[in-house]
Amino acid sequence: MSVAGELRWAVRHGLTRIMFQRAASRGDLAARIVCDPEVLANPFPTYDLVRDRAPLLRGAFGFATARHSVATAILRGEAFSVERDSSRLPGPLRAILAFADREPAISPVDPPSMLVTDPPDHSRYRRLVTRVFTPRAIEALRGRTEQIADGLLDQMADDSAVDLVDRYASLLPVTVISEILGVPLSMRDQFLAWGNSAAVTLDIGITRSASRGADRGIRALDAWMRGHFDRLRREPGDDILSQLVSLVDDGDRLAEEELAGIAMLLLGAGFETTVNLIGNGVETLLRHPDQLRALLDEPARWPNAIEEILRYESPVQTTARFVKERQELSGIPISPGPPIVVFLGGANRDPEVFTDPNRFDITRSNARDHLAFSSGAHYCLGAGLARMEGEIALRRLFERFPDLALAGRPRRRPTRTLRGFDAMPVVPGKPRKTAARQSSAVVTGAGPTSC
Repeated sequence: MSVAGELRWAVRHGLTRIMFQRAASRGDLAARIVCDPEVLANPFPTYDLVRDRAPLLRGAFGFATARHSVATAILRGEAFSVERDSSRLPGPLRAILAFADREPAISPVDPPSMLVTDPPDHSRYRRLVTRVFTPRAIEALRGRTEQIADGLLDQMADDSAVDLVDRYASLLPVTVISEILGVPLSMRDQFLAWGNSAAVTLDIGITRSASRGADRGIRALDAWMRGHFDRLRREPGDDILSQLVSLVDDGDRLAEEELAGIAMLLLGAGFETTVNLIGNGVETLLRHPDQLRALLDEPARWPNAIEEILRYESPVQTTARFVKERQELSGIPISPGPPIVVFLGGANRDPEVFTDPNRFDITRSNARDHLAFSSGAHYCLGAGLARMEGEIALRRLFERFPDLALAGRPRRRPTRTLRGFDAMPVVPGKPRKTAARQSSAVVTGAGPTSC
């Protein structure tokens, strides 16, 4: 890691890690969610404590909420920002960050990523991206996604035991997003490695070794992607990124850095969230066999089941905002500076909105009221894609392997912002006979790649 990278880790994560550990030892609930491994494994009881104590709980480093109504007000409110005002930091810290942030490689949490930019820049990026990343373009991927899923399941048919994350939950979304980005199938494993290394940057207080790995992955991905833009300009394909690279809208087009930020976010959000959705869905349904049986008996219930999985085991557990000017929220005065942590996973189990919230119920009538994809201006651009991939992945899996069973304890990811599994050993069981399919496209790269 470069000198700038070391300084960035020290300020953003090293000091933060020490301060959160000290706060957690004094009983700070938000800090415990960040630091305590037991809470990380099952954060929902601690979310309940945060919710019960106050609509907006003051902690050592800011505020936190696990209430659905407060979270919604923050996520939709124009008075709240995703951009930290660094002018309020001490002078030496500002100087260090200014030096550290001069490096060209862009992570999902660095501007101009849409994740950390406010209007008007965010509005401009979103307007340009949605010109090509349309609901129609996403729906056009449905058939190809089904083909990919079937091909991966074909490869599992003769196996007595497999790691479902490694062999299916990760490969399906990364194959789809690779085709969206016009990436050769031969790069799939490399993209998985780069994406996994970059995902940790969404957390705060990561270790030095994790930061070094993320730094290497982000640099390599950024360098490859900028060369890829040049290739797509010379030889554009039918993929969505080719259209975005050449897009000119009323004289406006995305600059190189802006394209890099958007591509990085599409890669991270385009498969990291879906990997977690699939893994969480499999584990949850296997723990609720009555719900799984209802889905196999009535496949029309799958869309609502996906919403309930998103609510019950949200792939993204937390986000944060900063208040722009002094104001009151839920009767509590808040000032610019400290972050407001929104526990999406806690808001999605708020009993004021969801009856018996800790019960998994695929028939829940208001399951779609969850905040798993955030809300307001920063509502997830890829929500439709994630829903489509999640439904196809889970439905196809259990239709093909209705006797699928865990072969050991699944291993949770160590990340706090993203909740999912690193590994999930399963016994597929005897596959159900299905019509013959041509699935060689998944293995060889042949077949349709149009988005």
